[in-house]
Amino acid sequence: MISITPDSMTERENYKFLTGSIIPRPIAFVTTLSEAGTINGAPFSYFNIVSSNPPMISLSLQRSGGEQKDTARNILKNKEFVIHMVNEQNVDRINQTAAPLSPDESEVELAKLTPTDSKKVSVPGIREAKVRLECTLEHSLELGGTGDLPGCDLIIGKVVQFHIDEAIYERGRVDAKGLAAVSRLAGANYAKLGETFAIERPK
Repeated sequence: MISITPDSMTERENYKFLTGSIIPRPIAFVTTLSEAGTINGAPFSYFNIVSSNPPMISLSLQRSGGEQKDTARNILKNKEFVIHMVNEQNVDRINQTAAPLSPDESEVELAKLTPTDSKKVSVPGIREAKVRLECTLEHSLELGGTGDLPGCDLIIGKVVQFHIDEAIYERGRVDAKGLAAVSRLAGANYAKLGETFAIERPK
């Protein structure tokens, strides 16, 4: 085994080690509203479940030079956002939304995604996702970084409304193959679901 101390590496080197090792990672496409009312959208793979009682999710939005991403700034101001699962059918267009645009430009428009009204929050979702989660801000934390500049914004969101394509939902369960979610690996690499297997938990 190679043993490495994180302090001996640069931020970029730590990033490469983490994103190459902690795989696969689910991808959240997050829509928010800017101060001017523009629909911003961006994909994030530092994303997972926090709780099912109540349903809550986590997003870690990395900063650059201590500067917040548009998504983090919009969530902290408006306290609302929508998360969409990225799948084989929409991943190419979602990838386009990672382009560096100004806050008053819409990544949703750039990628020709279709806005759709939400039920519980003011932020629109997109129709191209088979699963979307309307969320309100539950907690936020500034973490990491160097000196007085935080390295990321950790967002805990409470899910207030689920939207699921009826074609992949039956008896309270989501069909994994029908969802066709893709996951993030390192670099420009992604993965499909692939072969699955079951192991029963000990009783």
